[in-house]
Amino acid sequence: MSEVTELFGKNVFTLGKMKERLPKNVYKEVIRVADKGGELSMETANVVAKAMKDWAEENGATHYTHWFQPLTGITAEKHDAFVSIPDEDGKMITEFSGKELIKGEPDASSFPSGGLRATFEARGYTAWDITSPAFLKESSCGIILCIPTAFCSYTGEALDKKTPLLRSMEALNEQALRIVRLFGNKEATKVTPCVGPEQEYFLVDSDLYMKRLDLMFAGRTLFGAPAPKGQEMDDHYFGVIRERVGAFMKDLNEELWKLGILAKTQHNEVAPAQHELAPIFDTANIAVDHNQLVMETMKRVAVNHNMRCLLHEKPYAGVNGSGKHNNWSINTDNGVNMLDPGDTPNENMQFLLVLACILKAVDDHADLLRQSAADVGNDHRLGANEAPPAIISVFLGEQLEDVVRQLVETGVAATAIQGGKLETGVSTLPDFEKDATDRNRTSPFAFTGNKFEFRSVGSSDSIASPNTILNAIVAEAFDEAATILEAADDFEIAVHDLIKKYMTEHQRIIFNGDGYSDEWVKEAERRGLHNIKTMIEAAPALTTDRSVELFERFKIFTRTELESREEIIYETYAKSLNIEALTMVDMAGKQIIPAVVKYAGVLAKSVNEVKAAGAKSSVEAKMLDTVVDLLNEAEEAYQKLKEVSAKATAIKDVKEKAFYYKDTVKTAMDELRKPCDELEMIVDKSMWPIPTYADLMFEV
Repeated sequence: MSEVTELFGKNVFTLGKMKERLPKNVYKEVIRVADKGGELSMETANVVAKAMKDWAEENGATHYTHWFQPLTGITAEKHDAFVSIPDEDGKMITEFSGKELIKGEPDASSFPSGGLRATFEARGYTAWDITSPAFLKESSCGIILCIPTAFCSYTGEALDKKTPLLRSMEALNEQALRIVRLFGNKEATKVTPCVGPEQEYFLVDSDLYMKRLDLMFAGRTLFGAPAPKGQEMDDHYFGVIRERVGAFMKDLNEELWKLGILAKTQHNEVAPAQHELAPIFDTANIAVDHNQLVMETMKRVAVNHNMRCLLHEKPYAGVNGSGKHNNWSINTDNGVNMLDPGDTPNENMQFLLVLACILKAVDDHADLLRQSAADVGNDHRLGANEAPPAIISVFLGEQLEDVVRQLVETGVAATAIQGGKLETGVSTLPDFEKDATDRNRTSPFAFTGNKFEFRSVGSSDSIASPNTILNAIVAEAFDEAATILEAADDFEIAVHDLIKKYMTEHQRIIFNGDGYSDEWVKEAERRGLHNIKTMIEAAPALTTDRSVELFERFKIFTRTELESREEIIYETYAKSLNIEALTMVDMAGKQIIPAVVKYAGVLAKSVNEVKAAGAKSSVEAKMLDTVVDLLNEAEEAYQKLKEVSAKATAIKDVKEKAFYYKDTVKTAMDELRKPCDELEMIVDKSMWPIPTYADLMFEV
C-alpha cells in the first residue's frame, strides 16, 4: 500500500507540489484565482512557470504542450521543447515563461469549426485552465509536460469542449449559491458539480485486430455472424478476470494513479471481452480531463499487452455495447451534497426543491439532454435491450416517487418509505439495513441515493457535453426558483408551493418501470415525451430558440457557436458513415467475395468429382446452390453500396448529406452485411478471410 500511495499523483503538479515550490504569496494568488476567478499577474505567472518547468525537468521532461480538447471529441497536443538559444559558451539553456504557460497558439484551421473558421484563417489560442493541474505524460515521445487548456478562435468563439463546460460550471455555481443562501447556508462560497464517469470498453487481440479493416478504420465490426456462445449464460459479468486482462488492468491502474486519477473499481462486464473501470468523483472539469486520459491510457497500455482497446459503443452486433455512466452531483465547499435526501427526504425542503428543479430542468430540456449523449456509435446502442432508451425519463425509486405523489396529491409528504432490514436467513451471515429503493438499469437518468446517474452517454464520447448541458439546464431552473423565492413574503409557504408546482407540472418525466418495454414507448408518446432515435435527429435541439435563449442567458454558448456545433454533428455523421461504407466496399470486394468465389469453386469441383464417380451429390449441390444465391445477393448489394456512396459524396448541403447517409447509405450497408454474415456460417473457416466473432471475443 505504501508503494501505491507513493505512486499516486507522481506525475501531477499538485497543489502540494506547488506549495512546496512557490513563494507563499505566489501560491496564495494561484489559489485565489483558481477559487474566485481573475487573472494572474505576469510576474506571478513567470514564477509558476519556472517552478513547473523545474519540476518537470527533474522528472525527465524535455517538452511541454498545451493539452486541449477540440471538437473532434478527443485531445490534441503540440510539443515544444524547453530549449532556448545557447549561452555564449554554447551551453544549452532551457526556458519556460509565464506567457508560454498562460497562452499558446495552435493552428485552428484544421480542427472542426462548423464554419466558424475558413481554411485560410489559421490563428487560434489556447488558455491555461488553472483549475486543472498540469501533468506529465510518458510515451515513446519521451516525457511531456501537459498543461490543460481551453481552445478558442482568433475571433473569440469556443472551439473546444472545455470552455463551455467551465462557463456552465460558473453558471451553476452562481445560481446554486442563491438556493443554499435561501436555506440559511452562509458559509458556502462555492458550489461545484462533481462527476464520476464509469468507463466500459472491450479488449481484442492485436494480431486479430490487424486482420480486421473494419476495426482499424471504423472501430466496430461491419461484418460478423454471431458466435456459438455470446452473453446468454451471464457468466462473464463479474466473472473471474483472465490473467492476460488482469495484467493489463494492473498496469492501467498504475499508469492512472501516477496521473492522479482515482481509478477504483474494475470488473468484467456483460459481454465476452468487455470490462469496466470506475473512478472516484472529482470536480466536473477535472473529471472530464481525467476521462480523456483514461481512454488514452487504456489504448496505450493495451498495445503493451498485444491487445487493442475498443471504445466504440457497439463493436459487435448481437452483444451488449459499451456506455459511460455519468454520475453527477452538486456539492458546496462547506461539505453539503445538495442531492443528499437524508434519512427523512419528505422533511428535507432544500433537497425537495433541488429535486423539483432538476425534474423541471430535465423535462423542459429533455431534447438537449438526449442530444448531449448523441454520437455515431451510440445510435447502435440507445434504445436496444441493453442500454437506456432514446426517451429521456427520470427514475426516482419507490421512496422518492411516493414523496412526490404525496406532495402532488395532498400538498404534504407526511411519510417516507424506509428500507427496513434484509434478513439473510443464515445464522452466520449478518442481517443489514437495505436501501429504501431498488435500482433501475433501464432508466437513462436515475437517482441513485445522493446523485443522478446519466446512463445514456456513449463509451467513446467526451463527457464534457453531457455535463455542460446538465449544469446549464439546472442553473436555469435554480435561477427561476431563486428569483421567485427571494421575492416571497413568506419563504416557507412559497418554497412549499413552488415544490408542489414543479412536481405537479413535470411529473410526466418520472418513470420507474421497464424502459425497454414496448408499453413504455407508447406511454411516453401519450405523455408527450421526446423519442429521438438518432444523432442527427437530435442535433436541431441545439439551435431551437429555447436552447439559444438558455445558453446565451448564462453566456455558455452564442447562437453562432451553437449553429457551428450543429453543423459539425452533420459533418461528423456523414464522414463516419462514409468511412464505414468505403470500408465495407473494400472488405467485401477484396476479401469476402473473392473468398466465397474460391469456396464456390471448391464446391463445384467436389460436385463434379462426386458425379463423375457415379454417386449422388445432393449435399454438395445444395450447398453450392445456397452459396451461389448468397454470393449473387452479396454482389448485388456490393454494387448498390458503391453506387449510393458515390451519390452521397456529391451532395453539398451537410444536413441533407447526413440524412442521405442515414436513410440510404446505411440501409445499403445493412443489405450487404446480411448475405455476407450468412455466408460466414457456411464457408469453410480455413477459407474465411477475416477473424470471426468467436476469435475476437474469446481469444483475449
